[in-house]
Amino acid sequence: MAVTQRITAGVALAAACATALAGCATDSTEGAHGAKKAAGAPAPKSAVRLIGDGSTAYTGAQPQLPTPVRLTPGQRPPQFVVFSWDGAGEDSQKLFSHFRKIAKANSATMTYFLSGVYMLPKDKRDLYRPPQHSPGSSEIGFNDEQGIKDTVKQLSGAWLEGNEIGTHFNGHFCGNGGGVGEWSVAEWKSEIAQAKSFVKSWKTNTGMKKAPPLPFDYDKELIGARTPCLEGQKNFTKAARQLGFRYDTSGVNNQVWPKKKRGLWDLSMQLVPFPGHSYEQLTMDYNFMVNQSGTQTQGDPDKQEYWGDQMRDGLLKGFYRAYDGNRAPLIIGNHFESWNGGTYMRAIDEVVERVCTKAEVRCVSFRQLADWLDAQDPATLDKLRGLQVGQAPRQGWASFLSGRPAPAPKGVPGAPAVKP
Repeated sequence: MAVTQRITAGVALAAACATALAGCATDSTEGAHGAKKAAGAPAPKSAVRLIGDGSTAYTGAQPQLPTPVRLTPGQRPPQFVVFSWDGAGEDSQKLFSHFRKIAKANSATMTYFLSGVYMLPKDKRDLYRPPQHSPGSSEIGFNDEQGIKDTVKQLSGAWLEGNEIGTHFNGHFCGNGGGVGEWSVAEWKSEIAQAKSFVKSWKTNTGMKKAPPLPFDYDKELIGARTPCLEGQKNFTKAARQLGFRYDTSGVNNQVWPKKKRGLWDLSMQLVPFPGHSYEQLTMDYNFMVNQSGTQTQGDPDKQEYWGDQMRDGLLKGFYRAYDGNRAPLIIGNHFESWNGGTYMRAIDEVVERVCTKAEVRCVSFRQLADWLDAQDPATLDKLRGLQVGQAPRQGWASFLSGRPAPAPKGVPGAPAVKP
């Protein structure tokens, strides 16, 4: 990757070994600088530091996490694309594992927004105290032991591959009557604390004491979220800022360069062309579905392939509008669901395969995008925000981001000579 540097293989190996809670050894008998080790010497101790009941562990810096690099004067920005998943968990559909493979095959990393109740077995449901609802309530249910075991495996593998683990909170309450849009700042803090708690105590709650831990400290890794149904953003972001979050992706934006809102990077999903319609569509599978089959999650089978193509082509139109225009990051949100025969999952497969290996494209997590934005010159970001949807700099990127006034076009009366 031209603008990033990878961490050393040794750190990556140490982190990978951490999930086994054992020291790692190689076939080589050589020590530092080629010195031979004594036969039978013990393997070095693992760098694992268990946290709490051992459900999570500190294993060092995250592997495969690129180091952000500031744009040089006149350099065209890369085209960032973020694929993100609400309520990430592994079930019988095996979509979590599927998209890990798709990402890896196409040099992509993604953000997985874990629902905390997917780490809580149903028989312990009363441990969840949702704001404005009775204990043990949840609109998306809870999990069983096998589901938790499978989800832990996917979360561990995803993190070790450089993907981000965010949160989609817990009970997914929407609408009136206690929905997240009615929650106070204090209630959001309670919900976030519980989401963390279920991740940090899944071993205690399942009884799987000997299972490997998640290889990360969730208190440190959790820096962003998307709220259920995109509701409650105002009070959530107030709570999130006080808790040290760095971004929010709960709103709706146009395809322009992001800015900070209430102290957080506003990395909301965006509106893109909707093939066959005069209006634009939010970059999320659920919204495409609602505008195609309404509330029926399995609509007309004869239209399902077309609906998936419609979503794919809309996302691609949005991608090229940015790629050939203002280079604003493209933010896409999805669910691990088989709505309308799985056509939206197929659409995402095809978008990842078509865009993530293109020149100057970076398919990244929200964390990586926030890191890159933080590394840039604020003046450069201000200039980028001045570009409208699909608008490329009229005089080219080199002049636009050169840091110097652009030369007057040739032939303009009175234009000063341009020094070479």
